[in-house]
Amino acid sequence: MGFLSEIPDVTCKKPVFCAILGNTLLSIVPGVSGAGSTPDNTLLTPILDAELIVQGAITSHPIKPNTPTGCPTPASITRSMMELCDLQPLFINAGLRHTPTVTCLDVYGGIGEDPRFRDAVPQALALFEQGKWIGKFLSGSSDLIVLGECVPGGTTTALCVLRALGYEASVSSSFVDNPVSQKEEICRMALARIRADHVTAPLDVVKYTGDPMMPVAAGISSTYTGHLLLAGGTQMLAVSAIIKAMGFSLPSVVTTSYVRDDPSANVGQIARQIGVKIFYVDPGFGDLGHAGLARYCIGEVKEGMGAGGAMCLAHLLGHSPEKIRAKILSTVSDYS
Repeated sequence: MGFLSEIPDVTCKKPVFCAILGNTLLSIVPGVSGAGSTPDNTLLTPILDAELIVQGAITSHPIKPNTPTGCPTPASITRSMMELCDLQPLFINAGLRHTPTVTCLDVYGGIGEDPRFRDAVPQALALFEQGKWIGKFLSGSSDLIVLGECVPGGTTTALCVLRALGYEASVSSSFVDNPVSQKEEICRMALARIRADHVTAPLDVVKYTGDPMMPVAAGISSTYTGHLLLAGGTQMLAVSAIIKAMGFSLPSVVTTSYVRDDPSANVGQIARQIGVKIFYVDPGFGDLGHAGLARYCIGEVKEGMGAGGAMCLAHLLGHSPEKIRAKILSTVSDYS
């Protein structure tokens, strides 16, 4: 395919890139998430990624914006697209363990709990209502939202939600080797709680086994009057499933070809089951001569912090694939 699998039928004059930040305690379960140097550090990742996007550097902690193998964080890609498009990103704190270091809209959510043992998002309905307000607010000042997320451990909550809503889902991972058996065991335990209590309503499913990003994103989608692109892989497909179950119109999803090509996930099949249009960006990182970016091509990281959507937005605003790739290469080379 070319840079985009298909050009979205979207025109815009006032776009907004927005990312919802959240935590789930599943990310500190050893082996579940690769979005941090240690399991405990995964709770910092959304804050540090937002800091990188806004400031161009991580200043609050002595951490480089690369994985231990030298693979640049997706936030560095999003940062480069914000610079290229001269856009100021908007962040929403859906529920974080630590206080953000950049300005955020705060919906006063709590950190997502472990769904094996207790309700994951007790405030799901309140967070959905807060999302509805944000959707109405942004409708008055923009005509396109590219809505990303940063929730380490969120592919596991996505698996639980998709399965609970009846989809035959296998989800992606930031690891090259997806910890499938571990995610399946977590999902089995979470679904046992759901079945025991006969839970079927979509927000109740989120309450039992989701994460705080999900109801906020669904709320935004329910009231936003412009074009909305959900920027992410299986996590945004879980949001799509919630939106559909609640009876609202489905926005499209945009992600990277690296998520699509993950052999441990069935992204295209999930999208077809839900009935949601999905677009893929192929950044061509294997051809840029950067060893860290090339690791995306072997399945490391793949996507995050709306990186695929940010690249798609840059293309919609008139930037060529060559210019987009050159900007990404320049940005991540500065972090090496």
